[in-house]
Amino acid sequence: MITVSTKKHQFMLVCEGEENADNGFQISLISENKGEGIELIRLIMKAERELNPPALTLRWHHPAEDVQVSWHPAQDRNKSFKADWMRNLRANAATSAPVYALFNINGTNRLTFAFSDALHTTLYAGGIREETAEFQCSVQLFKEPTAPLQYYEAALLVDTRDIPYYESLKEVQRWWSEMPAFMPATVPDTAKRPMYSTWYSMHQNVTAESVEAECETARSLGMDAVIVDDGWQTEDNRRGYAYTGDWEPCASKFPDMAGHVRAIHSLGMKFVLWYAVPYVGKHSKAWDRFKDKLVRYNENSNAGVLDPRYPEVREYIINTYENAVRDWDLDGFKLDFIDAFYSPELQQPSTAEGRDCESIPAAVDRLLTDSLSRLRAMKPDIMVEFRQPYVGPAMRKYGNMFRASDCPYDGIQNRVRTLDIRLLCGDTAAHADMVMWHPEEPVESAALQLINLLFSVPQISMTLKSLPDEHRWMLKYWLEFWTEHRDVLLDGNLAPASPELLYPVVQAAKGGKTIIATYYDAMITLARAQEAGASQEWIIVNGRLKEGVFAEVADSLGSAKVIIKNCCGNVVSKQLIQLGAGLHKLSIPPSGTAAIRIESS
Repeated sequence: MITVSTKKHQFMLVCEGEENADNGFQISLISENKGEGIELIRLIMKAERELNPPALTLRWHHPAEDVQVSWHPAQDRNKSFKADWMRNLRANAATSAPVYALFNINGTNRLTFAFSDALHTTLYAGGIREETAEFQCSVQLFKEPTAPLQYYEAALLVDTRDIPYYESLKEVQRWWSEMPAFMPATVPDTAKRPMYSTWYSMHQNVTAESVEAECETARSLGMDAVIVDDGWQTEDNRRGYAYTGDWEPCASKFPDMAGHVRAIHSLGMKFVLWYAVPYVGKHSKAWDRFKDKLVRYNENSNAGVLDPRYPEVREYIINTYENAVRDWDLDGFKLDFIDAFYSPELQQPSTAEGRDCESIPAAVDRLLTDSLSRLRAMKPDIMVEFRQPYVGPAMRKYGNMFRASDCPYDGIQNRVRTLDIRLLCGDTAAHADMVMWHPEEPVESAALQLINLLFSVPQISMTLKSLPDEHRWMLKYWLEFWTEHRDVLLDGNLAPASPELLYPVVQAAKGGKTIIATYYDAMITLARAQEAGASQEWIIVNGRLKEGVFAEVADSLGSAKVIIKNCCGNVVSKQLIQLGAGLHKLSIPPSGTAAIRIESS
């Protein structure tokens, strides 16, 4: 056991099992003070030759003082504490990220820790111990098979500063993004614009004709790209993967893919195409070529997961994407199921000769690194979408669009998942799951789907041509609203309150403009801008099906012009009011907005 102490913690590094007492590695643990409240613990392992690394656990504890909330990237709606006897959390390049935060009910950080190795599998925990009222924190390494190594270095960042939890998480993503191994990909402007998706509206029944018809309407409503999802490559519409792997357009659906892409481009829209990266189906032409180079085979889907440790497999996948860009002039890829390469408990490793590495995470990293470098050489502004849970720092160097995992019709889930992504994704474009609703529901209710995703890029997946007029007006208004205020919604200082309550109030501010969305009966606060000379403007979004939002003003703001609109953007009132100190009720309709600008102080 190796120990190192800092001002607030004692860290213990334990080698699992007595048989690892002499494992051939020189292991050291070094502490660094990076400023008040920030500790960095460096782990260094050296050996004279490549060896299988021993399983290691880095442990420390933190007192449960003024801690009421926890957060980690894969928490979803359940923001509850873990007990120290519960299953550890798991992270690697394709699953979540190794970061954990503890904070109080006011959102003030008490402990945030993150690990630098976001590529290989890490098991980590911050569970409460019943006997001592302490959080037992740990990071476990090399618990899953990995390739032999001669040198390994990683670091644990521990932040106990008295700052908002989201500021601490922002610092974590900056820390990761400054590492050469995780340098984020460039994000083209189109990746931050509304898009149309075919998945919920068409599923595998997608055709060139239907896509072109919908895109005419989508473009008129303010969407700048289309994502053509699963179904373009097969006649089989049963949502299976038995026919994946060849990636040739289905002749009856897309007889001329290049011509189809040109038709979309002529509308002024970009074209993104879906691929299931790891799958090769039993009924594909590629099956015989790769059936002995699989990580595993799934009987239910009649498809195998390709083994990326074979250079032939990687080259086949990369050539597929290069040919698609060259032959069809694609603008981007929706690369799905990256996480299927992992799941080691299900692996049945292939035995065919020819692998050039033993580590699956390293092979996936090489596959994606080579894929994107070669694609960007062909088209520098290529877009690449990844989906939760593979939205961690390692994935930021390959993809420039991170989408919330599927949650059809569930606006609340969409809000939670997109904000969870936003807390760690930096400049990478955070996309909502595709939006859909019932065309006969009240327009105010349908509008909540758009309001819940305000702080992410909208993807719409409705049959637009058959929408009722009122729904179409509503959709057009909210996409125009989002586009007008995109700089604040995506690039402003984001402050999502109370994750444990599913982010009931969220605000973003930039350049004197603040947008506040309230989703429950919570009171909002209007505060004077701190920057000298900054304009004073607020836009309040009522994400509820009730009229009226209460706003508290701490210090008198003076005379303000207030414009209130309903969910379709129609002005319902204009007035000049005095925003004196105290409580004010703004008569905002359900799913409506109030724009407030200070006229005089």
